[in-house]
Amino acid sequence: MFTGDCNVVPDSTPTDAGVAGAGTLLSFIITNFLSFLLAAAIILLGLRKSTSAPISRKLLQSFSDQQILTGIGIQCVGLAKMKTMVPYHFFIIWLLSLLSTATNLVTLLALVNDFKRDWVLRWVRQILMLLNLFLGILSGIFILQTVLRNMEPRLPIACVWEVESRGQSSNAVMSIVGTIAIIAGQAVVFVLSTWYLHARTHPKWMKSVQVVCLVILLAMGVGATVRVCMESQAFGSPPASVHLEGPSEGNWSFGQLLPLLLLVLPIISTIEIMRGQMVAPPSRVDNDSQPLTNDVEFQYQPNPMLGSQNSLFRK
Repeated sequence: MFTGDCNVVPDSTPTDAGVAGAGTLLSFIITNFLSFLLAAAIILLGLRKSTSAPISRKLLQSFSDQQILTGIGIQCVGLAKMKTMVPYHFFIIWLLSLLSTATNLVTLLALVNDFKRDWVLRWVRQILMLLNLFLGILSGIFILQTVLRNMEPRLPIACVWEVESRGQSSNAVMSIVGTIAIIAGQAVVFVLSTWYLHARTHPKWMKSVQVVCLVILLAMGVGATVRVCMESQAFGSPPASVHLEGPSEGNWSFGQLLPLLLLVLPIISTIEIMRGQMVAPPSRVDNDSQPLTNDVEFQYQPNPMLGSQNSLFRK
């Protein structure tokens, strides 16, 4: 148990399934995987100009909105719990934020024209990108500082500004270079994506750039997925020096099942879109006194699979 003194190292670290649980990790990984499949289909179909893929576009936008909001949310949780959260859990949050960023950027590649048609959608996306960038860079600075100081892994991440350096670890150079490259890359990509989002016209070679960026973002998503699976207790082996104690982060509960259940919502919305939009009646209808079937435009649509049984409901 942390006493608030950064000079006192706790004996162990409590597990945190809300951050590194199996359901939480799978929700980010599955959403990222489905988003890349949809974005790749839209971009490749766009090269052939064979279809506009309206259903895929709606589903991709739903997954992207869900991913970027949960990515921002989990980073806010990590920063709010700095005084109790150890670098192990904070690093997993940072990896999940990279998955969120990759999903957002690949959605921007595929749906940029959709966002340009509506200035509200365009600026909402811009604000979310800016907030995600700020939180991602701030979290990256904390991660970089823990590597530079070789911080004791059982101390809270907030202690990184107070503890003395313990020298360099064996993989310090690679970790520092990789962390700095990701932070700088996030800033550069934000500038380029902002231009891409607000530019009125794009050159003809932009479609080739879309494919190249799709491959780069795919590599980013795969790398973050592999790393989070290796580092997490739910799917891999966390560092032994963390001394995790408590219920395993791989255990399933309703709190772990809920993020996966929320993935069904975009699919349900897509089914509703495929079946057509509901049209509201032009005037108030009293269901008790005026049957809906009196109006030809709003007749009840029977189930075609019931066949002759539909006649029982027409009376």
